[in-house]
Amino acid sequence: MISGEPHDPLGPALLDARSPSWAVRAAAGRRLAVAAREPGVAPVLHRLLLDDRDTAVTQETAEALLERWDVHGLRLVLAALAVADDDTGDHIDSALHNICHQSREDEARLRALASELVRDGDPGVSGMAREILDG
Repeated sequence: MISGEPHDPLGPALLDARSPSWAVRAAAGRRLAVAAREPGVAPVLHRLLLDDRDTAVTQETAEALLERWDVHGLRLVLAALAVADDDTGDHIDSALHNICHQSREDEARLRALASELVRDGDPGVSGMAREILDG
């Protein structure tokens, strides 16, 4: 389990995820996105995606997860989008546009990933994936 201790390679990023500074939290979201599959990281990323103090943290974290171009990153983003308030949801939508709607190839990649998530056990994730496919 990742502890956030200094000897832990992700420890500094996990500690930064609790910073009072939005810029430090946003940078932590970017750093943690590359380790999204590590035990204990997904809940921290979810909290950053739904950051209640600054939507810049939300957008930076979402973009970093989407830049992974994998099912795991998209799943985390869609899980947050399913429960986000309107303002936070707008920033997650912006991240989806910024990363996944820049070309037809990007849109095809997004649809391929979403097609894997329509059967996800989380109804929020599967519903958001279905919206991508229906859109």
